[in-house]
Amino acid sequence: MECTSSPGGIIDVPAGSVGYLLARAGGRAIRDLNRALEPYGLRSRHYTVLSASAARGGLSQRQLGGVLGVDPSAVVALVDDLERAGLVKREADPEDRRTRLVTLTERGHTTLARARELAAETDSALLGPLSGTERATLESLLRRIAGPPG
Repeated sequence: MECTSSPGGIIDVPAGSVGYLLARAGGRAIRDLNRALEPYGLRSRHYTVLSASAARGGLSQRQLGGVLGVDPSAVVALVDDLERAGLVKREADPEDRRTRLVTLTERGHTTLARARELAAETDSALLGPLSGTERATLESLLRRIAGPPG
């Protein structure tokens, strides 16, 4: 596989490696978001848990694992972090008392609103070099490639 060079002569990207570029762009997006969320004691995965739980009015840890693309056991530590911070609580599912739903507290909703603003600012900075049409096209293509969560 050939590599391309950047203007400074530094070897940059394996030619034709879309996966590499996606991983590099994704890594940058996550690093930037983590940096923005740090003052709130959050990371990108915490933000995803808050967003998904708020959107559905509460999700089980198994469902959150599907959204995050990780084993539900890995979700436990994230939910524990958020619960200690007073951002979520675990409640019995009214349809299945054995299942605990992760729901946001009032503080969690307030924090999520600010985190959404920070995520939008981070996305805007990341996508700054693109026109509005290019941004829409990129998002559409990424949604097709990524497929549905879970």
